Amino acid sequence: MRVRVDQALCVGDETCVDICPELFEMDGDVAVSKKDEVPEELKEACREAAESCPAEAIIIEE
Repeated sequence: MRVRVDQALCVGDETCVDICPELFEMDGDVAVSKKDEVPEELKEACREAAESCPAEAIIIEE
């Protein structure tokens, strides 16, 4: 599973960072993923972060 943040859509509310700080961090006003490939132990948290994103900016590729 791969993940990325569409920075054009990101509103910077940091929900993803709160849910999964091992995978997401803020770069100024927008979130970025620390890794392209999601480790097995973070997949559930990554999905939760994507579902919780108010801007639907987190893109998951299975």
